[in-house]
Amino acid sequence: MAASPDHEWHAWLRALPKAELHLHIEGTLEPEMMFELAGRNGIVLPYADVQAVRDAYQFTDLQSFLDLYYAGAGVLVTEQDFYDLTMAYLRHAQADGVVHAELMFDPQTHTQRGIALETVFAGLARALREARDTLGISSYLLLSFLRHLSEDEAFATLEAALPLREAYADLWIGIGLDSSERGNPPEKFARVYGRCAELGFRLVAHAGEEGPPAYVRSALDTLKVARIDHGVRSSEDPALLQDLIRRRVPLTVCPLSNLKLGVVHHLRNHNLAKLLRAGAVVTVNSDDPAYFGGYVLDNYIASADALDLSRDELVTLAANSLKASFLPPAEQAGLLDRLSIAAGQS
Repeated sequence: MAASPDHEWHAWLRALPKAELHLHIEGTLEPEMMFELAGRNGIVLPYADVQAVRDAYQFTDLQSFLDLYYAGAGVLVTEQDFYDLTMAYLRHAQADGVVHAELMFDPQTHTQRGIALETVFAGLARALREARDTLGISSYLLLSFLRHLSEDEAFATLEAALPLREAYADLWIGIGLDSSERGNPPEKFARVYGRCAELGFRLVAHAGEEGPPAYVRSALDTLKVARIDHGVRSSEDPALLQDLIRRRVPLTVCPLSNLKLGVVHHLRNHNLAKLLRAGAVVTVNSDDPAYFGGYVLDNYIASADALDLSRDELVTLAANSLKASFLPPAEQAGLLDRLSIAAGQS
């Protein structure tokens, strides 16, 4: 990276206004909070202590992570639980220089356990609105369908959530698709995405993490998404990559997640820099930071170190995150002006 001492450029990087666009709020559940909420709700965890949970973070692939992820989410029961979880993330994000966050949440993970959708929305929204007023972080919610479940179940979740739309219109603006990618191609959800488009939601989907480049193509052409979450395998199909570059489709890349789940075996082998230098609209995000060993600033720093990113490239990544957000153009422009000022300060 740079010849200046680490603390100097880390502080500079922290001060860059940035957006986080690929963040699963359930994936911010730190082991300490997991035990706190389990105690609050009378839930017995299958782990002796916090260290035992951390010891379980030796994932071999996406599914081995998801098994622990869904088990951990079981401690989220009350509106206060969802509020506490979200506020903890937002405070961490603010410390990393995040000025706007678009949080994915998985209603089906909770409704399958008997938790009311109203409880989930209320806890998340209370934290997001409070952070808007007290921390200066704007935010949106992306309701995400679990792709290992059926499209009919996604439709049922959408219909159950729609009566809440007016109450949360300032926050709930988009739809996502996550969970196990293998064997669950985007086209499995073509009808429900068509319905969401009719309803005016902004659309994103995970594709090209463990799934092949064809899943990225399907997410673009069948689901009509505005952003691809992950998308790192797009480089395996040169025609697809050129199409992504030409159409300026953002990729919400999560380097430490990719490392932890074995998508790459060392960050120096990650294609983030190659994608960026080829002209792709790459953004840096943390995905599930409690499980993958780093929040968004950690992902920027680790990528800069491993891939020898220049300061100009780091500014471009931050700018990409703001431009790729679903914020109105005027708000984007204001944040980009702030970024330009911060970037010039060493």
